[in-house]
Amino acid sequence: MASKVIHAYYDDDDVLMQAVKKVKAARHHIEEVYCPFPVHGLDKAMGLAPTRIAITSFMYGCLGLAVSIVMMNYIMIQDWPQDIGGKPSFSYIENMPAFVPIMFEMTVFFAAHLMVITFYLRSRMWPFKKAENPDVRSTDDHFIMEVEVHGDASGLTKLLKETGAVEINSVEK
Repeated sequence: MASKVIHAYYDDDDVLMQAVKKVKAARHHIEEVYCPFPVHGLDKAMGLAPTRIAITSFMYGCLGLAVSIVMMNYIMIQDWPQDIGGKPSFSYIENMPAFVPIMFEMTVFFAAHLMVITFYLRSRMWPFKKAENPDVRSTDDHFIMEVEVHGDASGLTKLLKETGAVEINSVEK
């Protein structure tokens, strides 16, 4: 069974923010808001849960730090110890100050690259995926609020017109 949604088009981000607040106050469920640029505070106004992506970034950084420590210990201490400047590499602890830049770079490398991969997988943005954008104007100068219709569509349409929508379309999803 297809569900019915209403697309309300706005041409100003401030008007959109006020409209989202009014629609949420009227207890309607906003499916998605398509914007040409990020709108500060929109996620809070829509009632979305805060992201946990910073936690994954910290975990990826810790993984990069652990990989760098194991890698440097194996390469520089166990596998091929070298006498550099008359100082032999007997232990990792003695040589750790020289390894700090490598540990930092590997931490940043792992966090950055794995975060990009996580973002694309979480957003379901794989290569050659067809865009889910309902209207190309939302990539240029319009904001689209997609509201699911439960019951009276005319009342919802009237509410959206009162919030300043410049265009309202009813769509079967």
